[in-house]
Amino acid sequence: MEAAAEARPRVLVVGAGLAGLGAAQRLSSSRAFPHLRLLESTGRAGGRVCSQRFGSEVVEMGAHWIHGPSKENPVFQLASDYGLLDEEAMSEENQQIEVGGHPLLPAVFYSNMGRVLSPELVEGVRNLFSTLLDQTREFLHMPQVSVPSVGEYLRKEIAQQVKEWTDDDETKWLKLAILNTYFKLECCVSGTHSMDHVALGPFGEYAMLPGLDCTFPGGYGGLPDCMLTSLLKESVLFHKPVTAVHWGGSYREENQEGRTFPVQVECEDGEQFLADHVIITVPLGFLKEHHETFIDPPLPPRKADAIRQLGFGTNNKIFLEFEQPFWPPDCQLIQVVWEDESPLVEAGTDLQASWFRKLIVFLVLQPPERYGHVLCGFIAGKESEYMETLSDAAVLTALTDVIRRLTGNPHLAPPKKVMRSQWHSAPYTRGSYSYVAVGSSGDDIDVLAQPLPEDAADPRPLQVLFAGEATHRTFYSTTHGALLSGWREADRLLSLYDTSESYQHKPRL
Repeated sequence: MEAAAEARPRVLVVGAGLAGLGAAQRLSSSRAFPHLRLLESTGRAGGRVCSQRFGSEVVEMGAHWIHGPSKENPVFQLASDYGLLDEEAMSEENQQIEVGGHPLLPAVFYSNMGRVLSPELVEGVRNLFSTLLDQTREFLHMPQVSVPSVGEYLRKEIAQQVKEWTDDDETKWLKLAILNTYFKLECCVSGTHSMDHVALGPFGEYAMLPGLDCTFPGGYGGLPDCMLTSLLKESVLFHKPVTAVHWGGSYREENQEGRTFPVQVECEDGEQFLADHVIITVPLGFLKEHHETFIDPPLPPRKADAIRQLGFGTNNKIFLEFEQPFWPPDCQLIQVVWEDESPLVEAGTDLQASWFRKLIVFLVLQPPERYGHVLCGFIAGKESEYMETLSDAAVLTALTDVIRRLTGNPHLAPPKKVMRSQWHSAPYTRGSYSYVAVGSSGDDIDVLAQPLPEDAADPRPLQVLFAGEATHRTFYSTTHGALLSGWREADRLLSLYDTSESYQHKPRL
């Protein structure tokens, strides 16, 4: 019996984000995989799900919402099973709401001239932007597009619309400034520096699920924590950064005769692990930086090209706590409009002088009875990456100045506390999430997800498998995309072995 168990396949999973945890959890439930190891570079599970303390409460440094919390969403289902959601989020009514993305929250639009903008004016501009954005999704499967990017298409259409506006010049400029705020907001949603980087043709392939986006009352981090408890403690190794994955080899353990393994994984501390299969779930940002040395022999050219061509950007959060709110009691969202900006005029490139202009939306954390008076700001792109290089004091000073300009109150008390994410600086992440960039397509996502070796006739199949949000063609950038991709790769391995003969290492023919 012991010899038979020893002969069963060895599987390594690299990365304990939702993709890695999902794969490990699925495999661990089968008797075919008693030799399972999960290697995580940091000291915690969750990856880009990262709940942290801010004062006495938990805030989300990474993933914030369950997008589309409904029966088709595996993150929602898992969170429900673990009892991590409140009753409202789990209600049938909530699951059936079709919002096509983020719900509309009670918002106030402040301009840098110290005035609150008319809700009617803002609503008209928002409807225009939403209509144009919906049009960009209609180019899917078209043989060719008139312009390569979502940003260029939107600007072209806006330039046509402006010709038909009958407003006075001041109102026209204000409407363009509001449109520019929506461009920046869409950069946060897509995780990109500019919508000019996002490919127009494949944009409509991203799929949205029904349900009103919801959060975790006790923190998103409760989900990976619960998943972790289903794994054997000794099978999960933290502080174990992987530096190289060797495949296509014939490796033996020291002092061991007989059995060889096609995969050898090296860690930063010098420890090596041998395996029949490895599931790599590291972020695309890490692969972009390290794929040439991380995987040996090198990746096939088309997979390396997919890694280079797909987009991976940065979207950070800045949390600010105030002694007293400057916003109205019913406000849940603060949006910032810079009146001297327009999507039809090229933006300045001096990051030092203007990085804070990319921070255009603040979420008011609810309820105030629990959080106090806390804003969560979102900032994407190169400005976001520049922000990471600054000290907390420098960020606080810059944002205090911005908020004083928005409110027209030069004496407004500064925030009493600041905390921010720094996803681009994180060495094993190097950004936030993926998008389909100009020059790439959904086919690149499928290529990235393709296991190695690619030759189906190879007698040792599925040596290196790939999971993570960037490998899911329709749910890239999401936690449910990450989880589904982990399940997908686990299922590949489960289908390879005839688990009915659970004590034999026998690939299914």
